[in-house]
Amino acid sequence: MNFKSLNHLLLSITTLFLFLSISAAEEDPLSSSSIVSRFQRYLQINTVQPNPQYYEAADFIISQAKSLSLEYHTVEFVVGKPLVLLKWPGSNPNLPSILLNSHTDVVPFEHHKWTHPPLGAHIDSHGNIYARGSQDMKCVGMQYLEAIRRLKASGFEPVRSVYLSFVPDEEIGGHGGAEKFAESDEFKKLNVAIVLDEGLPSPGENYRAFYGERSPWWLVIKAVGAPGHGAKLYDNAALENLFKSIESVRRFRASQFDLLKAGLKAEGEVVSVNMVSLKAGTPSPTGFVMNLQPSEAEAGFDVRLPPTADPESLERRIAEEWAPVSRNMTFEFKQKESIYDKFGKPALTAIDSSNPWWNLLEEAVRNANGKLGNPEIFPASTDARYFRNQGLPAIGFSPMANTPSLLHDHNEFLNQAEYLKGIEVYESIIKSYASYVGRDNFKDEL
Repeated sequence: MNFKSLNHLLLSITTLFLFLSISAAEEDPLSSSSIVSRFQRYLQINTVQPNPQYYEAADFIISQAKSLSLEYHTVEFVVGKPLVLLKWPGSNPNLPSILLNSHTDVVPFEHHKWTHPPLGAHIDSHGNIYARGSQDMKCVGMQYLEAIRRLKASGFEPVRSVYLSFVPDEEIGGHGGAEKFAESDEFKKLNVAIVLDEGLPSPGENYRAFYGERSPWWLVIKAVGAPGHGAKLYDNAALENLFKSIESVRRFRASQFDLLKAGLKAEGEVVSVNMVSLKAGTPSPTGFVMNLQPSEAEAGFDVRLPPTADPESLERRIAEEWAPVSRNMTFEFKQKESIYDKFGKPALTAIDSSNPWWNLLEEAVRNANGKLGNPEIFPASTDARYFRNQGLPAIGFSPMANTPSLLHDHNEFLNQAEYLKGIEVYESIIKSYASYVGRDNFKDEL
């Protein structure tokens, strides 16, 4: 063989080796590129409300379950809205199980206000993955799966069974998903000890964890009065009475906001009130009749109560100050959720030594070289409330540090390095929870 032929042979071997190495890297399910690629594929599935493609999402989740040899099946509490339930069986089926919950739907977006297509899962030069659901909360659902992939590859076998639920409709209240699931016989059969669900990103180094959440009261206040000429001044006009109520609400809102701004309470610990609608006026072909004072007017408010609030006191305030009968006012709730669980206790998960799951979470995050901030009450609502209502401990946790909170905002993104780090954190948490054989009757003590 001459030198030229030998050189050609060596070049061919080198090329083949490089090709095989690249192919192997691409096919390695544990490589960063493969992990991020699966996340992108999930983000690209259109599960935007009000017409989410739930079956496409379910097919994708089941394909991942098959690749991990997890048990799977779907349940439809509402036709057309599949809930996908996966199971990683534990060696001791008598021990209560772990439930990792996430929702598959996402909120709508204004396409033209995004830098990158909202369903494109584009990765920019900084490694930021842009997509609706990148923070809320397709990231967490995939982090559960990727953490299990890593644990299985390491040879880890859980003692407790681990369930993963991918539920529909969280973004529209969860009534056709987690609410029905938590109340079902299907759920009771799982014998769940602890539920993990979504949290919020942290702009700093510390992860955020949530042990409760505020309950929504969607309030409509209505005023009535005699109609009159637009130029006439008289008492008890509908709009005049409504404005008095709005001013009373504004003063209460300011008092709560002052507590927040002074650092005396966290966002989830105050009662928030925001006016979200105002309806008045007599319609005309060109808009409204401008010389007629209307006989009816109403305003809508989004009120959120923390589990530590006094709901009876607030309802008295509404009846006596915000919508008193003496001013021809009435009120109704479009939605009113209790701050108590079905046993009549505040829907809070213990965050002290009485709750082993909280202690295990703190330790697992530390073991993954992460840090937890002070525990918080979630300022809005998640599906976790339905599990807390059953008397179960539920913790909201989305491992996203150094990340601006862009839930429901334009240009929602998650950096791929933070996403990959979150998988390591959940690997540590699942390993710790699934290995725990200590007392598990916490839920019975609530």
